[in-house]
Amino acid sequence: MKRSRFSDEQVIGILQEHEAGAKCADLCRKHGMSEGTFYAWKSKYSGMAVPDVKRLKALEDENGKLKKLLAEQMLDAAAMKELLGKKMVGPVVKREAVAHLRAKLGLSERRACKIVGADRKMIRYQSCRPPEIELRIRLRDLANERRRFGYRRLFILLRREGEPSGINRIYRLYREEGLAVRKRRARRKAIGTRAPILVEAKVNARWSLDFVHDQFASGQRFRILNIMDDVTRECLAAIPDTSISGRRVVRELTTLIERRGAPGMIVSDNGTELTCNAVLGWCSGHKINWHYIAPGKPMQNGFVESFNGRMRDELLNETMFRNLAHARIVIRDWAHDYNTTRPHSALGYETPEAFAKRLISATDCHATPHESSARQSVAKLASNGVSTQKALVQIG
Repeated sequence: MKRSRFSDEQVIGILQEHEAGAKCADLCRKHGMSEGTFYAWKSKYSGMAVPDVKRLKALEDENGKLKKLLAEQMLDAAAMKELLGKKMVGPVVKREAVAHLRAKLGLSERRACKIVGADRKMIRYQSCRPPEIELRIRLRDLANERRRFGYRRLFILLRREGEPSGINRIYRLYREEGLAVRKRRARRKAIGTRAPILVEAKVNARWSLDFVHDQFASGQRFRILNIMDDVTRECLAAIPDTSISGRRVVRELTTLIERRGAPGMIVSDNGTELTCNAVLGWCSGHKINWHYIAPGKPMQNGFVESFNGRMRDELLNETMFRNLAHARIVIRDWAHDYNTTRPHSALGYETPEAFAKRLISATDCHATPHESSARQSVAKLASNGVSTQKALVQIG
C-alpha cells in the first residue's frame, strides 16, 4: 500500500482549517492535493481528534492481523483435510505430503513443512545411493521365476550366485520394487501347547504319505501321492495319476525302498487307499511299522501337510496342467528343484539334499549333527493313533 504524504496530525489540521471557514479549493491549492482526497479525508476523519485517529489506526491494524490469522487457520484446516487418513511416518511419506500441499494448495515449502511436522533439510534431501540397476533386475527376474518366494529365500539364491549385499539391502530393494508375495488367505494361529518331538535325527527314520488333488485344463481331476522324509524334508516321490489304489501305493513304496532303503516307520492318514488289505499285508511282509494318525487330526502328520501346502502354493496354483503327461514332467522337475535348489527355512535355509548329505556324513563319523529345526527329535506319534499290528488284528 502506498504511504500517504500527510500524517494523521496534518490531515486533522487541514480539516479543522476547513471547519474554521477556509474554502476547499484554497486548501487543496495550498497543500498540493486533489479535492477527491480532501473529501475522502472528510468522510473518514470528520469530527475526530488526533487521539481518535490513532485509536482507529490501531483497531485497523489489529483487525488486519486477526483476518490474517483466520485465513492462515482456514488454510491449515484445508491442508489437514487434504492429508486426512495419511500416516505421517517416515521421510518418504512426509516428502510426498509436502509436495502434495505445495501443488494442490500453493503453499510455500516452509508452511507445508510446518503443517506436516517435517524438517526442511529432510524434505530437500537427495539420496546418494547408487541405482543398483543390475541387482534390481536380477532380483526381479528371480522373483518372477519364483513367484511364491519371499525376500529371505531370494537373498539365499543371490548369495549362491556370489552377490555380496546383505539381507537388509535386499529387503529394501525388494520393497521398493513391489515384489511382496500376495497372501492368499489368513494364516491360522496355533492354539495350545506343542508336544515334544521324539524321532531320531537320521535319514529314513520316518516317512510320511498323503494325497493332493488338482485338475487338468479340461476339468478332469487327478491326484498326487506325496512321500517325504520327515527328518531331511526331502520329497522322496511325487506321483500324479488319475487314480491311485492301495496296490499302486505298495508298488511305489517297494520301488522306493529298493532305491533308498527301508524306513523305520511310515505315517499316514486313514484314507481307504492306505488302510486296505494290500497295504496291511505289505507292512506285515516287509516288517515295517505303519502308523495311522487319529481321525480328524491332520497335524499329527504335519510334515507332509506342510509340504502339500508348499506344493499347492508354489506349483499347483501357479500352473495350468494340459494333461497327465504334462503334469508328470512339471511335478517331477519341481520336486527335483525342491530337493536340490529351494532353500528350506526349517533347515537353516539349506536344501533338503545338502542337509541329508551332511546328516549322513555326521552319522558316519559318529558326530553330533549341526543343530537345526530337524534336531535329535523330529516328530511325536499320536497317542491315540492306530498301528498296523492292531489293524491286522481287527481285520483278521
